Amino acid sequence: FLSSLKVFTLAESLGGYESLAELPSLMTHASVPAAQRVELGITDSLLRLSVGLEDTEDLITDLDQALNEAF
Repeated sequence: FLSSLKVFTLAESLGGYESLAELPSLMTHASVPAAQRVELGITDSLLRLSVGLEDTEDLITDLDQALNEAF
């Protein structure tokens, strides 16, 4: 799914205005022990999307095509 995104960028929050996709278990919370991540609700399948200032239809289209490609 993540590799199919065209508008969303795979990155940790950079404090910018662009749309981002993130896997917290491998990125922001990678140093947290797995058992503690699970207690916090941060599973390996948790996906975080931060929506930026891009056109709404472009974002929806991007998510739709990535989901269709992944599933």
